[in-house]
Amino acid sequence: MSTSSKMLFRSYLALGAGVLFTGVSAVVIKMANAPGVVTTFYRMGIGALVLLIPFMLYWRKNRSLAPRGILFAVLSGICFGIDLALWSTAIMDTDTTLPTLAANLAPVWTGLGAMWLFKEHPRRGFWMGLVISLVGIVVMIAPDLHGNTIVLRSILFGLMAGMLYGIYYLTAQEGRTKMETLPFLFISTFTSSIVLLAATFITGNALTGYPAHTWWVFIFNGVVVHVVGWWLINFAQGYLRATVVAPTLLGQPIVTVIVAWLVLDERHTWWHFAGGVIVIGGIYLVHWARRAKKAS
Repeated sequence: MSTSSKMLFRSYLALGAGVLFTGVSAVVIKMANAPGVVTTFYRMGIGALVLLIPFMLYWRKNRSLAPRGILFAVLSGICFGIDLALWSTAIMDTDTTLPTLAANLAPVWTGLGAMWLFKEHPRRGFWMGLVISLVGIVVMIAPDLHGNTIVLRSILFGLMAGMLYGIYYLTAQEGRTKMETLPFLFISTFTSSIVLLAATFITGNALTGYPAHTWWVFIFNGVVVHVVGWWLINFAQGYLRATVVAPTLLGQPIVTVIVAWLVLDERHTWWHFAGGVIVIGGIYLVHWARRAKKAS
């Protein structure tokens, strides 16, 4: 096997592992048996601690960070922190699947944001994907539309989280042109941890007093899900086309559904499965339309 073939194989392996590790995030949050904002605070806080030493070594060697890169890294961290606060709260209110699928509408909001900020003119396929995704959300929540305010609030929080993640994607995309992966990941992660710490205090949740099981879940979430998972995805992005990476990331909610069924015994109706398939199909169409537009 040639060197390029080995690197390509490693990149696909890294992408698959990254999707698997990040896909279990919702289940890990549920298993912690702690408020969602607390679990996600420790995810980002522990992640920042793990990244601190590599970042300090990077800083000793380079001694320079682009001011605009820092600005966009901080903005990205703020958006991602609020995204996690909303999404994790929705997960603890209901189940792992519905908020996760709603939050994965981020590419739709990213496309709308790019149209507004960068004057992009989406193709017809983008608008078709947008409509299909929204129809899928309606199908998913149809069985719960009869006065179940908790489920509706959970979906709303998931949609809001997806919007924030869409903004995160736009700011991260701009910031990564000004800064390398390691410093960007550290600054954005540290910023998110500060946002989630503030959210923990605002919501009146405690940072301590949890059993040993919960602390192990916190550590797993910070080290494996955040640092390892996202590092693997970022590695793959350096060698694989975005047209490969972006659709593959749609496997995250699929991993969530399977692991939640196996570990948490979560059960869903055919409405939920049908709506989920429609949502993922719509998001894929949005990806395809945006990539085709850039290639033309």
